[in-house]
Amino acid sequence: MNRVYKTRRGFTLVEMVLVIAIIVLLAAVVGLSVSGLISKSNEGSASIHEQGETLKANNAEKDSKFVAAGY
Repeated sequence: MNRVYKTRRGFTLVEMVLVIAIIVLLAAVVGLSVSGLISKSNEGSASIHEQGETLKANNAEKDSKFVAAGY
């Protein structure tokens, strides 16, 4: 008896579940990395803002000294 085998095309359910699981894991890793970078950038911008305020205060003192000296 001759058996006719059909060639199967497509993916099995197990293959699809594995691919989706890998994509979810990669998305979680990327999401955690991005959230860490965002928090670091927020800390950095707060630090820059504090340094800017300190610089403005120092310059205000120096400007008042120059005005008092007549420059």
